[in-house]
Amino acid sequence: MEFGIFIELSVPRPWTAESERDVYANALEQVRLADELGFDYVWAVEHHFLEEYSHSPAPDLFLTACAMQTSRIRVGHGIVACVPQYQSPIRIAERAAVLDILSGGRLELGTGRSATWTELGGFGANPDETKKTWDEFVRVIPKMWMQERFSWQGRVFSMPERAILPKPVQKPHPPMWVAVTSPGTEVDAADRGLGCLGLTPGGFSESEKKVNTYRARIENCDPVGAFVNKTHSYPSEGLLPALRRESGSPGDAAKSFKGVTMGTPDDVAAAIRQWENVGFDGINFIAQFMEIVPQQYVLDSMRLFAQEVMPQFKSSPVRQPVGVGAD
Repeated sequence: MEFGIFIELSVPRPWTAESERDVYANALEQVRLADELGFDYVWAVEHHFLEEYSHSPAPDLFLTACAMQTSRIRVGHGIVACVPQYQSPIRIAERAAVLDILSGGRLELGTGRSATWTELGGFGANPDETKKTWDEFVRVIPKMWMQERFSWQGRVFSMPERAILPKPVQKPHPPMWVAVTSPGTEVDAADRGLGCLGLTPGGFSESEKKVNTYRARIENCDPVGAFVNKTHSYPSEGLLPALRRESGSPGDAAKSFKGVTMGTPDDVAAAIRQWENVGFDGINFIAQFMEIVPQQYVLDSMRLFAQEVMPQFKSSPVRQPVGVGAD
């Protein structure tokens, strides 16, 4: 079982001149601690125009800051929006390669379609086209990384032959994922050989069906990249847990919600075992949702999790970069 933290960069009102700076500073402190404690991933979202919910329009910059302040934790786009009105696949490939270089081969590239009319409409994008644009993006990006020169004539994207530089450190390329937020996307992920970043897992029974479907289909996939990423992970919507050791913790009020990872270390371990039994390979905790928990509580909670819960599930070290140093 792998563990990560999922960063939304929420900035609730009332806003002050320091609000966004403080949220970013707190998030970076959480990432530095996660790196020290042995967490496997930090994931950062991409959102635009969403007041309070997430002030994270430039996850590549945030993740670069994370990489510069850590030594081992993997830095993941969760996700980069594959919408041409937002950005060209060329720019995604270029920026991702730079981040992979700066992080020493620690990049995970999560992809997705964007989700809200506020965002899509703000850029003048047609929501009926986003699945097609995403599909084309995930097919061309790994080719841009691997081919010395690349050209393409496609439905939503075309370019003449050019050298797309630099190339990633990880060879043949960084692992690729897709965000699963709507029914059937787990099938899209499996058919393309992509890791499944399940953002809305649902209940245990529903989740188990999705995981089983994903694992069965990926065995016969036609991968868009040079290798298949079979990992199935999801963010926990509960707060990263164990704010108090004693009974009567916040977890007691959450037990009616299946899978919420919140409460004492025993509560959290029990919830993780349930998700592990369903078939998930990893859980990424939203350690600070809407900035409602004091920073010291978040940090103490992370330490307690690493001390008492993580050792029950971690039997191997953090995932190593893919083929770093290979020709």
